[in-house]
Amino acid sequence: MYRAYTYRIYPNREQQHYLANVFGAVRFIYNKMLSDKIKHYHITATMPHTTPAGYKKEFPWLREIDSLALANVQLHLDQAYKQFFQKKTMGFPRFKSKKTHTDRFTTNNQKGTIGIEGGMLKIPKLKSRIRIRMHRPFSGRVKSCTISKTPSGKYFASIRVETESTPLPIAAQKIGVDLGLKSFAVTSEGEVIANPKHLRKSEQRLIMLQKSVSRKKKGSHNRTKAKLRMAKLHEKIANQRKDFLHKTSTRMIHENQVIVMEDLRVKNMLQNHKLAKAISEVSWRLFRELLTYKAKWYDRQLIIAPPNYASSQLCSYCGYKNAEVKNLAVREWSCPECHTEHDRDRNAAANLLKLAM
Repeated sequence: MYRAYTYRIYPNREQQHYLANVFGAVRFIYNKMLSDKIKHYHITATMPHTTPAGYKKEFPWLREIDSLALANVQLHLDQAYKQFFQKKTMGFPRFKSKKTHTDRFTTNNQKGTIGIEGGMLKIPKLKSRIRIRMHRPFSGRVKSCTISKTPSGKYFASIRVETESTPLPIAAQKIGVDLGLKSFAVTSEGEVIANPKHLRKSEQRLIMLQKSVSRKKKGSHNRTKAKLRMAKLHEKIANQRKDFLHKTSTRMIHENQVIVMEDLRVKNMLQNHKLAKAISEVSWRLFRELLTYKAKWYDRQLIIAPPNYASSQLCSYCGYKNAEVKNLAVREWSCPECHTEHDRDRNAAANLLKLAM
């Protein structure tokens, strides 16, 4: 199996200059190949070049760039094309803008071209080594490395390694998890996990910084500094959200052998403009992705309920279906059949748990 370990790196000025050249080159090749593919599709002509290597004669400066990083650009573009035509993505591949696209490139490990020794990272084509902060060790064979730069100016290296899975001891407990907005989650055990609402807590500060950016003259140094302050706050909010989701998902995986969740259609739910902001902030989709791969790592089972499973409307005691509970305003209800009093979220979690029995 494959795992990725992300570390902070600290390139010096010369190294930053090289990384900036690679970021620009991979963005250029992606846009150039996408443009040629579009022309090829419309006029049914032959592609001028089928690989990035073919562009090096026309653009000699590409010879200074790691060829494996350019080759990975072609793989990413081909994958984006396939996913679009297989209707697995929301739209056609788009051109990468220098202003909005995150700087990133991936290179492969061939004959030890990538390595970490003595707190220094070695990557292809770069003669000097980059200082790296190894906050945790990893084991396995290095397959590739992705270098990225955040809008706040920080550099990271994501090391992808091939390693063995480490299953956890079998746990006796199984839980159903009902995700929500008022509370992030309610489990069948009665635990209520509060929604931290990191964006809402920093929203006023973010609005003030956005206004500060809009007042600055375009192209000025003051506007650049204001955008940097805003990017740092966005990064802080994103890090807070990821930290909460990682800790919550890891704890659930360690404590339970089977976890059952409902299949939330987030894309459809975002059509409700009154709730779209809160739904985007709570990040249900990312939470499900974290549980999915962690369950695979640690030999746990994640069960996703069928889309038509009415977990909130069913009585967890007698199975009676109460259609009135479909209204989100109904938080507590009494079963007309067995007269059991229900809390909406806990009852839904109990019904989800039944799928694991």
